[in-house]
Amino acid sequence: MVARQLEEQIVGRFPVGQRLRVLDVGMGQGTQALRLARAGHQITGLEQDPTMIAAARTALSGEPEGIRERMRIIEGDGRDTGVHFLPGSFDVVLCHGVLMYVEEPDPLLAGLARVLAPGGLLSLLVRNGDALAMRPGLSGDWAGALASFDTTAYRNRLGLDVRADRLSTLTATLAGIGAPLHAWYGVRVFTDTAADGAEAPADLEALLAVEEKAGRTDPYRGVAALLHLCGVRG
Repeated sequence: MVARQLEEQIVGRFPVGQRLRVLDVGMGQGTQALRLARAGHQITGLEQDPTMIAAARTALSGEPEGIRERMRIIEGDGRDTGVHFLPGSFDVVLCHGVLMYVEEPDPLLAGLARVLAPGGLLSLLVRNGDALAMRPGLSGDWAGALASFDTTAYRNRLGLDVRADRLSTLTATLAGIGAPLHAWYGVRVFTDTAADGAEAPADLEALLAVEEKAGRTDPYRGVAALLHLCGVRG
């Protein structure tokens, strides 16, 4: 879903065929970075976890030379973009699945906006702080659901204590750093309670169509497990 939504924003903002400079902060194993490199863009991946870096390098090593040349991987913390990059260095900045691990996200977001060129796209994927009660509630954990209403703290599937973000708070933050919200989507509206590693259903395309529609339709997107926010640098 995120790939489809991101592609929609890129196609709507940049000329067809333009090779974009993309920064992927907290790139993990490089799924989005590799996809964009295959599409012809110049990618910089920033990651601090050695295990994830190793996985990304392994995946990259299996790609054709032209794709390998379009992607570089830097070991570092997403909060230190000012150390690695000049202002306005990138047309697109991705920060997917990172903010939940950052206690104070505003400085990180300001740093991301700083390295974004005017008119550039900032793509954030965050845990939806307005819908934390949905997962435990749908699983029949009534005590857990009740405790989720008045907090943005939660324990993720890895057993880590992390935090979520509310749409209203991030909207204000993006406006304050000069990259106001342009579009937003819900991700995992109906599928958040699916078991990790579950096999893809036979009707996968129908499932994706429903999730795609729900992710851009009110009121469904407001209760999605994740929010995909796209800001544009003024």
